[in-house]
Amino acid sequence: MSPNPAPTVYLQLRSRVPISQGRNVTLGHVARILSDPEWETPLRNLELVQPHKWDGNLLLIDLMQIIPKVQELIPGAKIEPIGQHHVLVEVIKKPKKPSMLLFLLVWLLLFFGSALTIMNFHADVNMQEVQIRTVEMLTGKRDEHPYLFQTAYSFGIGFGMVVFFNHLFKKKWNEEPTPLEVEMYLYQENIDQYVVAQEYKRMKSSQNQGDKT
Repeated sequence: MSPNPAPTVYLQLRSRVPISQGRNVTLGHVARILSDPEWETPLRNLELVQPHKWDGNLLLIDLMQIIPKVQELIPGAKIEPIGQHHVLVEVIKKPKKPSMLLFLLVWLLLFFGSALTIMNFHADVNMQEVQIRTVEMLTGKRDEHPYLFQTAYSFGIGFGMVVFFNHLFKKKWNEEPTPLEVEMYLYQENIDQYVVAQEYKRMKSSQNQGDKT
């Protein structure tokens, strides 16, 4: 009777994984695993790397680092990668208590900055005269201070911003992502691609220096 053949291990690496500072990175943290039931728990607990302070807060783990460790655990295992071949591990420090003073300073900066931006825009396009002419066309009378119209216009700006960004504090009107969320997603994707490229460049440089020595 022939011995049981080595199992096939399917690995799907995640793109970015957060992990608490001081914890070791295991295969279960960075990948989805599909294999024989008897091997799934040992594979999930397989230690890949122990982050150090000098590694910074971002670690790049490549499939070429994972394969030898899996084959060491399961000799002769056939590894089938699915998707991308690297994962970024973000080491997260213990969260600090938020500062109310800093929150107020940022809130005041955003509030007055936004107000000055809108006011300067209105001054550039002479919004005051536009509103006076609009009220005159609607009522047939010229009012140099159309406060009622300006009040409704101000509330309209606020309401339009709520609708545009699909947010009122923490409440969303629907599941559609807001323009800000889309831009933040694209920004994060660009950062991840840059970090991966720099890490590969650093690894290649270290390898070349090792070959010279």
